[in-house]
Amino acid sequence: MNKYKMFQDLKNKAAIVTGGSTGIGRAIMEALCAHGVKVTFSGISEGGVQTEKELRQQGFKVQFVQGDMAEESFCQELTAAAAKKWGKIDILVNNAFSFIAKGPDATRDDWLRMMTVGPIGYATMAQCVLASMKQQGGGAIVNLSSISAHIAQPNRWTYNGAKGAVNQLTRCMALDLAPYKIRVNTVSPGWIWTREVDKAAQGDRKKWGPIWGKFHMLRRLGEVEEVAAPVVFLCSDAASFITAAELMVDGGYIGLGSEGLGESSSFAGSD
Repeated sequence: MNKYKMFQDLKNKAAIVTGGSTGIGRAIMEALCAHGVKVTFSGISEGGVQTEKELRQQGFKVQFVQGDMAEESFCQELTAAAAKKWGKIDILVNNAFSFIAKGPDATRDDWLRMMTVGPIGYATMAQCVLASMKQQGGGAIVNLSSISAHIAQPNRWTYNGAKGAVNQLTRCMALDLAPYKIRVNTVSPGWIWTREVDKAAQGDRKKWGPIWGKFHMLRRLGEVEEVAAPVVFLCSDAASFITAAELMVDGGYIGLGSEGLGESSSFAGSD
């Protein structure tokens, strides 16, 4: 049984996924491809070549374009490549993002890189795909944000500030693009087992999973596929009346107060 059956409207649509070579971006690509979507994806390194090869071997229609999302000319190149390959663009998933975690020591160059690859890159891609989506009579844009857009974390002025900008950008995009039947939404993951998180855990999920899991109501970290599925939903007709929304895919992280899971509270386990 195809677990993606409810999203059959996505078949033969064309998408761009930025930063799709690994992690959450790749999971999003695979989920879209499983629905019959043709995907062009970007990556800053040559690793995308292997990703493209692997997905094509599975019978998926994909195209890799290597480049830096900080460059406006590359955003234009990526869009042109997708339009030429597939003849249209129905979906844009803005996923590529720099991770520069700095606070008082952040340099102006740090800020410029963070914002240019982040919210400015998101905005530029939306501008680039607008003509094609208007021609198609509508489309869907999903911007990847984070729980970090909502909370203060030590020495995270750059990353958290940029993610916060993504959320406000999404709302403004949604308002201005609504007349063209283009929906714009945000997905904000909690702690997800990406390559970066696994690296921080030194590959020891058994040890660090329960520790970091306590930051989430569901008492665990998420998997990349659990982020991909909500993105697919927002791209589909099942979400046809959803725009300017933020979907928290965080296992209850944002809902927790300072008491955490309540394990040390005298009210823990009470009715």
